[in-house]
Amino acid sequence: MVYRKFVKRLLDLLLAIPMLIILLIPLIIVGIIIKLTSEGPVLFIQERYGRNSKPFALYKFRSMTNEAPVKANSDFKDITSYVTPFGMFIRKTSVDELPQLWNIIRGDMSFIGPRPLAKTDKKVLSLRKQNGGDQVLPGISGLAQVNGRNNLSDEDKAAYDAKYAAHLSFRVDMLLTVETFVSVLKRDGVFKETVIDDNNSDKDMVRHGEESIDVSSKG
Repeated sequence: MVYRKFVKRLLDLLLAIPMLIILLIPLIIVGIIIKLTSEGPVLFIQERYGRNSKPFALYKFRSMTNEAPVKANSDFKDITSYVTPFGMFIRKTSVDELPQLWNIIRGDMSFIGPRPLAKTDKKVLSLRKQNGGDQVLPGISGLAQVNGRNNLSDEDKAAYDAKYAAHLSFRVDMLLTVETFVSVLKRDGVFKETVIDDNNSDKDMVRHGEESIDVSSKG
């Protein structure tokens, strides 16, 4: 409970503020490249829904052309046709997500949590309200993201989000942080399944592949 209410937010600030300062020059360079290589704004700003399904403005580096329709990524038949060449690079390396450091500092987001959804993701938004998946701050990466990202069904995304919200702890966040770094290095969005097991009534468990890690001690 202490981790959920106080420590998680403190760690977010202790990480996000120095990172934004250190990465400021590289971020400016990325912005210049985006501006020089494609038409349109440097930043993609969109209304997303966070904790308690409240809307906020999410910041990303623009990776798509101005002609791209506004809809969920999973609804595109071929999203690559709308992604710029440099946009493809920053998406694969997750550099496009770095402006969300500002969202973390503002308190809109956390490093780890369910992904903030747009209004086009109506089904997942509705399911989150029903299962409690919207009761925590959204994150840059989360349980659903390390288990397939856009390859998951809406029901699976919402189920992962609810499990994370129910079992949020320091150890779960650390595990998901490691998984996220591995994903970025591999440049893929699919891991061996990482799930939170609610079938154990005595302990909360995170299973990664065949390995079980006890995360019953919560902050």
